[in-house]
Amino acid sequence: MREVAFIKQNKEKWLNFEKAIFGKTLKNPDELASLYIQLVNDLSYAQTYYPKSKTILYLNNLAAKAFQKIYRTKRQDTNRFVYFWKTEVPLIVYEYRRYMWYAFIIFFAFVSIGVLSAANDESFVRLILSDGYVNQTKENIESGNPLAIYGTNTTWGTFLGILYNNLRVGINNYFWGIFGGLGSVYILMQNSIMVGAFQYMFYDFGTFWESVRGIWIHGSFEIFSMVIEAGAGLILGASILFPKTYSRLISLKIGFKSSFKIFLSTVPFTIVAAFLEGYVTRHSQAMPNWLSVGIILSTLGFITYYYMVYPFIVNKKMKRAYATI
Repeated sequence: MREVAFIKQNKEKWLNFEKAIFGKTLKNPDELASLYIQLVNDLSYAQTYYPKSKTILYLNNLAAKAFQKIYRTKRQDTNRFVYFWKTEVPLIVYEYRRYMWYAFIIFFAFVSIGVLSAANDESFVRLILSDGYVNQTKENIESGNPLAIYGTNTTWGTFLGILYNNLRVGINNYFWGIFGGLGSVYILMQNSIMVGAFQYMFYDFGTFWESVRGIWIHGSFEIFSMVIEAGAGLILGASILFPKTYSRLISLKIGFKSSFKIFLSTVPFTIVAAFLEGYVTRHSQAMPNWLSVGIILSTLGFITYYYMVYPFIVNKKMKRAYATI
């Protein structure tokens, strides 16, 4: 059978199946599973007779979405809130994992630029952080408390101010991705260079370790979330630039739905980071090393596991469920 005839013969079935996957027209998991089997058969046929066709890409994507729908439908007895954190977000992160890696590559690249620029130009740190901040930090170091700036306001006031600022940065970081992802790259670039220059400043002042064991108490959640938000912005931008077999509008809707859930997942980490910065970081100088390092490793380990390891575990679990369908 020629490919044109194959597509014409199955087009209506595929379109109905697509409505079932992306809409709410089909709620019976058994009926969905039956259609899924037909779709897999069509995919196998296309792979055999039209190996270089875009039809394979279209059917393969439908099959992947169908499996997620079936798996989600089979778990309706699970609390929706629990399902969101335990299954839905990890599956989306796994599906778009390359964008997470892109964001981290961009982050480390610009952090390096920040460090190298600060090391080779004495005025660079002041340009990035402002003269007032650098002078205040220098005075705090001379007085024996490099991180005194974190204790200048009340704990509650510090928490609210930092939370507002971090949420604002996160929202911009994500939604600016609508400009083909370039907006997210720009904001991530600014903040990454600032991180690099900021850490080099303490290194240059001879208080690098004091800064690390203090700042990264809240920084693990804060910075990691910032990178994940940028990754979500890249997904949003890519949905416009690379619609694949979908119309650009449909691709944007799918990309927004998935990337926005990833963005939402970072909000609790941002809130906890603001709490730690407002209530805990100010006491870091009085903490024993084991406690501050323990907090840093536990927060960094948890968020790394959730976004970089757990999605692979959930995906494997999905595949095992897939085999039973």
